Amino acid sequence: MTRPSRRHFVTCAASALLLLATAACGPFGDDDKAADAGPSFTVAAAGDILIHPQLTDQARKDAKVTGKGEKGIDFRPMMAGVKPVISKADLGICHFEPVVGKPGGPFQSYPDFLVPPQITTAIKDIGYDQCSTASNHTLDHGPAGVTRTLNALDKAGLRHTGSARTAAEGGKPLITEVKGVKVGQIAFAFGFNGREVPKDKPWIVNQNDFGAIAAAEKKARKAGAEVVILSIHWGRENQPNASAPQIRLARQIAEKTGINLVIGHHAHVVQPMEKVDGTWIAYGLGNQVARHDVPSGLTEEGVIGWFEFVKRGGEWDVDAKYVPTFVDIPPDPDETGALPKGAVEDHRLLDVAATLRDGEGLSEQQRSRYRLAFERTQGTLLNRGASKDGLEPLEELPAD
Repeated sequence: MTRPSRRHFVTCAASALLLLATAACGPFGDDDKAADAGPSFTVAAAGDILIHPQLTDQARKDAKVTGKGEKGIDFRPMMAGVKPVISKADLGICHFEPVVGKPGGPFQSYPDFLVPPQITTAIKDIGYDQCSTASNHTLDHGPAGVTRTLNALDKAGLRHTGSARTAAEGGKPLITEVKGVKVGQIAFAFGFNGREVPKDKPWIVNQNDFGAIAAAEKKARKAGAEVVILSIHWGRENQPNASAPQIRLARQIAEKTGINLVIGHHAHVVQPMEKVDGTWIAYGLGNQVARHDVPSGLTEEGVIGWFEFVKRGGEWDVDAKYVPTFVDIPPDPDETGALPKGAVEDHRLLDVAATLRDGEGLSEQQRSRYRLAFERTQGTLLNRGASKDGLEPLEELPAD
């Protein structure tokens, strides 16, 4: 689909003498790069969406306040903190990890997720256009679960790739027209928690294999894609460093295919980004929203990758920025059922820099925790040298 042009995060001020009238205004007022630019568009992509029971309980609590949602479940207030970023991108890409159940339940958590389909409505509401659906949980409930999940995404108006209901669907590349540019997305996952892909349904989900990834890119190009983005489920859970197999496969992809951007998931913690042979690799974007039984501190931290595509001299150039995010988690109540004084009371997904910038009424504890999340995310993202290739925050951490 073609999206209406969205407002820039930073508007370009026109001078009284209109000296800049002939220069194109870049997404963030960067005219140096825009003067000789061709077509351009922006992509926002974030980490794993994985709905644990505590988040469903929060959505029930919020529905009582909003009076909205289906079957008394409303995830929109929880997700709203990142809407100002996601909704401004020309293309918003989510990673939808679990299987959905029926709107009224029953629901399940780890190891075989079955989550409220109402989360898809919230994903669409905050500005996502499409989602990758290839993960280690794709086959948690077999082909019926795949069908139910993709039906829910369809109902919410979200396009998807990585898993399929039919051979025809599995063989058709996902191509979205973004500001006149045909953008293809392909998605793969390393495995399915010991479950085998059904022999009679080899198309039901894409499994990591360099040859298959390269073939999928070629198929997308043949179908008209001018840009191809790969979403990939890989790596080791809870490890902030990219693993050796991740790095090897990333180099193969960057050096031997024409894929323009690689977006990684699965670790549930932020992993580095780096530019390899001209291609940005986001090894792991952490969690977009999740509530693990034993939060580690790192699992509440995530990142939205913000990618600016500009065509120059017949080639696509990609600039990368990042938006650290954080999921506020209320502490366990005491023996009387009360929360500690000053504790957060609700699960909320936050844009860290924006929360600190606009954070009147934040406690010192909150300010310290959010700053830690920003600084730790930044340090992880840059620890493979991405700063030399221009990786920077979309919004700087505000001064104390």
